[in-house]
Amino acid sequence: MELILLIVHLILAVALIGVVLLQRSEGGALGIGGGGGGGGMSGFLTGAATANLLTRATAVIAALFIASSMGLAIMSGNKRAPTSVVTGTGSTAPATQQDAGSAPAVPPAEPAKPQN
Repeated sequence: MELILLIVHLILAVALIGVVLLQRSEGGALGIGGGGGGGGMSGFLTGAATANLLTRATAVIAALFIASSMGLAIMSGNKRAPTSVVTGTGSTAPATQQDAGSAPAVPPAEPAKPQN
């Protein structure tokens, strides 16, 4: 199930990039779908209808992309068992805490003596 959702997510990402690049740019960047010369969508729909269609398509694909992102995040979060950030073993107590009556496992090293 996760693999299918991941593939759908990647397809939505590519589709979202494509739809955004097709939109007419106000700054004159790519603007592949803009009116003017060279074919494109100018024979298919009018300029306003094309802009309206691409705007709605962008909104729908973006909503689906966000939904698939949330679905993937929820699915990946359900697989892991809770672990401690400090120890990484699943316990809640830090590894540096010891019982009050126990001695340290390794005696502390003596400081190095400076040589003259």
